Amino acid sequence: MARAVSLQVLVTFFVVLIAAAIGGKNAAVSAGLGGAACVVPNALFALRLSVAAMRPGGVTALGFFVAEFFKVAVTVALLVLIAQNYRGLHWLALIVGVIASLKSYFLMFVFVRR
Repeated sequence: MARAVSLQVLVTFFVVLIAAAIGGKNAAVSAGLGGAACVVPNALFALRLSVAAMRPGGVTALGFFVAEFFKVAVTVALLVLIAQNYRGLHWLALIVGVIASLKSYFLMFVFVRR
C-alpha cells in the first residue's frame, strides 16, 4: 500500500513540474492540489486498512467498503474546497493532476515486478 501511495506522490510531482513548465505557477499549484486531493485520502485509506489488518479478524468486507466510501467522500470534499477557495485555479491542470494521480496504479502494474 505504501508503494502505491508513494507512486502517486511521484507521479503528482512530475505532473506539477510539467504544469509549471507549461502553464506557470497557478497551473503547478492546481496540478499539485488535484494530485493531493487524491493522494491524501488514499494514504488515509491505506493506513486504515493496515491498522485493520493487524487486528484479530483482519479486514472485513464491510470495513473495506466503509473505508472506500470515506476515501471517495474526502476526495470529492477536497476538490470542492479547492474549487471554492483557490482563486488562481487552472482547471485543466487540476483535472490532469487528479487523473494522473488516479491512473498511477497502472504504472505499478507495468513497471513493478514481484
